[in-house]
Amino acid sequence: MDFKVNTVHFSPDEKLVNYIHNKVKKLELIYDQIIASEIYLRIDKNNSNENKIAEVKILIPGNELFAKKRCKSFEEAADSAVQALKKQVEKHKSKTA
Repeated sequence: MDFKVNTVHFSPDEKLVNYIHNKVKKLELIYDQIIASEIYLRIDKNNSNENKIAEVKILIPGNELFAKKRCKSFEEAADSAVQALKKQVEKHKSKTA
């Protein structure tokens, strides 16, 4: 699976990128035909505590799955987005099986 992290107006540290990569890679255990994943990380300009946004998009044969979550930290947002994608992947897998 190809893995790409895009950030808006900041550069992530290696620890954050590795954390997200490991989370997304676990989706391959459920469905091994994932072609690529693309992650967008950005900080919302509002003053609330939950201003970290993670958008995760994965490409699978014939389809594209997407999840967007807003939380207090990028790790928490990525966890939530991957959980949402896990449900989508399982649903897609059951339809194609």
